[in-house]
Amino acid sequence: MSHLVEELRERKTLDDQGLKALLESDDQSLEEDLFRNAREVAVAQFGREIWLRALIEWSNVCRNDCYYCGIRRSNQTLPRYSLTPNEILSSCDQAWKLGLRTFVLQGGENPAAAEALAPTVAEMRASWPEAAITLSLGELPFETYALLRRSGANRYLLRHETASPAHYSRLHPASMQLEHRLACLQELQRLGYRTGMGMMVGSPFQTTGDLIADIRLIEQVQPGMIGLGPFIPHPDTPLGSYPAGSATLTLRLYAILRLMLPQAWIPSTTALSTLHPDGRKAGILAGANVVMPNFTPASHRGDYALYAGKSAPAVEAEENLKLLIQEIESIGYHV
Repeated sequence: MSHLVEELRERKTLDDQGLKALLESDDQSLEEDLFRNAREVAVAQFGREIWLRALIEWSNVCRNDCYYCGIRRSNQTLPRYSLTPNEILSSCDQAWKLGLRTFVLQGGENPAAAEALAPTVAEMRASWPEAAITLSLGELPFETYALLRRSGANRYLLRHETASPAHYSRLHPASMQLEHRLACLQELQRLGYRTGMGMMVGSPFQTTGDLIADIRLIEQVQPGMIGLGPFIPHPDTPLGSYPAGSATLTLRLYAILRLMLPQAWIPSTTALSTLHPDGRKAGILAGANVVMPNFTPASHRGDYALYAGKSAPAVEAEENLKLLIQEIESIGYHV
């Protein structure tokens, strides 16, 4: 079935049956061929350079009650926090001095607090005018997106999680609608953000057909960033007893999406590293070109618990950046 990989690389698309075969095949040589082609396309586009993004987990306060997420509103066991403007700016300063040029401010969905972030975003832009400022703060009022854009943010990651409305309804309460999330993505693009989207791989009730629908949606939207990782259960959620997703299937999706969207920024995610002992490197070798070391203040890193068993904070902390770079260099890449 290697002709499927060749066709995907050449045409940057594939019919549903071809995608199904790539996702479900147990042919190890086909998987190796898929990863090799994805690597070649990524290297042709970006060279052997891996981009580092400074992840700052701004707040674990969230108004939503998603059935899979550890920071869901109903989780009463989780200590809540929000970084102060000084803590955010200090984290940015540490990252900048270490050579990182993109800040990723991530947090739970909290519209009022997100609006109040605008002066901090403006100060980030004034202090580091050459930096890329990425926000990942969920679904917000459109006027808040516009305010944050005017304040200096230029990228926004909003994972759609699943492109199937029926599947979406099994992962989220009735107050949340896939249609609204997609409308937010459309508005972000209209406002001039470079947008990102993505999904969980192996989430409860997910089918291969659902994953193909995800691929089709990404193909349609053509996002600048694609953020995806395996589902990992959190015990304090309604879906906490379900098995984790597959690291191997996640890697196949990295490779498929790299061949479909050669220019996209695709992070090798923390969730993948949590399931796979060499997940960060495996992601790069399957076509990823971004790694996001964690610059959240150490006192709060453990509280941003989206899922259980999150990759050890000490491994991703900024003080271990040299180890991260050595890890990347060990497979023939550089930052």
